[in-house]
Amino acid sequence: MFILLAGATIFCIGIWIFRSEYSGSGRYAFLIWNIFLAWIPFIISYFTYTLTLNRRWVYIFIPVAAFLWLIFFPNAPYILTDFQHLARLTGELPVWFDVMMLIWFAFTGVLLGMVSLFLMQEIVRREFGRWTGWGFVALVTALSSAGVYVGRFLRWNSWDIFRNPGGMVKYTIEKVQDPSLQSVVFIGLFGAFFLFLYITLYTFGHLLLERKTVETISR
Repeated sequence: MFILLAGATIFCIGIWIFRSEYSGSGRYAFLIWNIFLAWIPFIISYFTYTLTLNRRWVYIFIPVAAFLWLIFFPNAPYILTDFQHLARLTGELPVWFDVMMLIWFAFTGVLLGMVSLFLMQEIVRREFGRWTGWGFVALVTALSSAGVYVGRFLRWNSWDIFRNPGGMVKYTIEKVQDPSLQSVVFIGLFGAFFLFLYITLYTFGHLLLERKTVETISR
């Protein structure tokens, strides 16, 4: 999985470099930064999953790792919202090229998020049970959807939690007390889509696992 995602990331960067060289423009350079941010929760979840296989580290390491992971996790699905930049056509390249480039970046970012969420869910399931694990997924989906909204429309980012935590908390409380229709609709639709995609991939993976188990038993 790591090799596939790393290969997809390199391919994404290659597409952007080709676009930049061909058009002479640095447009969409933010995609490179966004895909880098999408890797952070993946790396955190991988090391957290590996370290917590040794149970003595579970309750020591998990709180800190989970906090950092949750802060950076919205960066993975956030790339889906970059499609809105297609509304500002420049004529540098055919629009279909930019669509395909954004698909590669967005899907790679989403997959990084899906895998990292699965690893964190497995940790929770292993320690607290199956239903707690799915409750964790639902909570993360809601919080990350709100995080994507905050990043896209309010222009806060993960680093602001460390640079200006007081201001961010105050602003968040104000928005929660008086939510806009835009925020409610966006968070609802984005969260539903993300959860649908995650459950679909999760189910497909378990079907393959069950098939492999049945084939092994039948031998």
